Amino acid sequence: MNMKRIFVYLILTVVVSAATALTVIKITDKNSGTYAYSSDGVPVQKVTLSEQLYPDFTFAAETAVKAVVHVKVTKKGIEQPYTIYDFFFGYGNPGMTPRNQVNSGSGVIITTDGYIITNNHVIEGADEISVTLENNKSFKAKSVGSDPVTDIALLKIDAENLPFVTFGNSDSLRLGEWVLAIGNPYNLRSTITAGIVSAKARSMPAMDGEFKIESFIQTDAAVNPGNSGGALVNTRGELVGINTAIASRTGSYSGYSFAVPTTIAKKVVEDILDFGTVQRAVMGITMREIDEEVAKEFGLKGNEGVFIAEVSRDGAADRAGIRNGDVLAKINGITVSSAPAVQEQISKYRPKDKINVEIKRDGKLIPFSVVLQAKAGGSELAAANLSGASLLFGSELKEASKETLKMLSLRQGVEVVKVGDGKLRSAGIKKGFVITYVNQIPVGSVKEIESVIQRSKRSLLVEGVYPDGSIVYYGIGL
Repeated sequence: MNMKRIFVYLILTVVVSAATALTVIKITDKNSGTYAYSSDGVPVQKVTLSEQLYPDFTFAAETAVKAVVHVKVTKKGIEQPYTIYDFFFGYGNPGMTPRNQVNSGSGVIITTDGYIITNNHVIEGADEISVTLENNKSFKAKSVGSDPVTDIALLKIDAENLPFVTFGNSDSLRLGEWVLAIGNPYNLRSTITAGIVSAKARSMPAMDGEFKIESFIQTDAAVNPGNSGGALVNTRGELVGINTAIASRTGSYSGYSFAVPTTIAKKVVEDILDFGTVQRAVMGITMREIDEEVAKEFGLKGNEGVFIAEVSRDGAADRAGIRNGDVLAKINGITVSSAPAVQEQISKYRPKDKINVEIKRDGKLIPFSVVLQAKAGGSELAAANLSGASLLFGSELKEASKETLKMLSLRQGVEVVKVGDGKLRSAGIKKGFVITYVNQIPVGSVKEIESVIQRSKRSLLVEGVYPDGSIVYYGIGL
């Protein structure tokens, strides 16, 4: 009996000792890792991480890359007219064929029947557009519409059963979240790079002075020339942005890239398909971001929200009861803390849409309902007619034809095809006038004219040419 008891105690001791040893080993491995020693005797810890700690990009990459296309743009050279100076002094060569300019970028298929979203600057001024799919099939593409203000354009190819990506919600992106940039940098087809969301609602200065709606997603995914118009997708393979720009002193990637969020891009595409032009709504306010200086100047407590410096008379905000000096805190439940963030939220809506905002006044949050208006005031939707002309100030305008441009020796311009009641008639502009500059900014489309109007406050200086070659200037009050 004693021998049996001793044997049981011995077995239990061995089991407990083994369990203790295993526990110590696991704790030691977890806390201290595995050490190796370098040649100089310094211990270096080796750490083995579980695969679950790494994001898996394979599904998103393999799915989305099939919907990203290569966009090739050809701009035909313009033959310069032969003048008397060429005859006497030998300038130029009238018999020489003008050289075409070829550019390229990327695009993203968003429907199975061939609608493709890209950047406006990729296809702007194009005479021919061709699209090459991931499987190397090529198609001629036509421009359905574009919006220089957001730098978004929509193309269409005649094809069916195409792979496409679905729109994700860019508002739900979080700082530090992984994203993939897919495009064709330097004509390297279907290139995929990864990065994180570095910032949201980021703006950049408009170097050409034009009005822009910019509320970029900033990432550190490598983006280079040729990536423009390509896809920014999340790890689920959903489209959350259209790669648009880089911040660089050299023109190549240097750590920062920017994408138009899908909250803006999707609405632009829907407007182009539904109305032929973008329906742009405004609140009618002038904003300032709240920093220490603004807070001190106006006696504000805290720096949350956006300070409303001025409310346009009879504008959407004015009609809702919002005043100068109020602080805009939220739009439809989404907190805003910068002018680009406000622009991003407002750009989701059209004139006549009602939004709910929260205003901080005298230390209290007050809810308001605001019915958005169009830029020119009122709530009428813009429209493009069946002839391709767009309505502006009661008149019909469209891009000047190649024949007209060649006849007048112009590179670009916008022709007035019909003058109706409104500011153009009041200024004296007549049918056939080709607008070449507005406020000394060259224009080649109605959208570009609208872009200049968006940032102008008091008046416009319009320069153009009549069919007889006479150059005329007009002033238009806003």
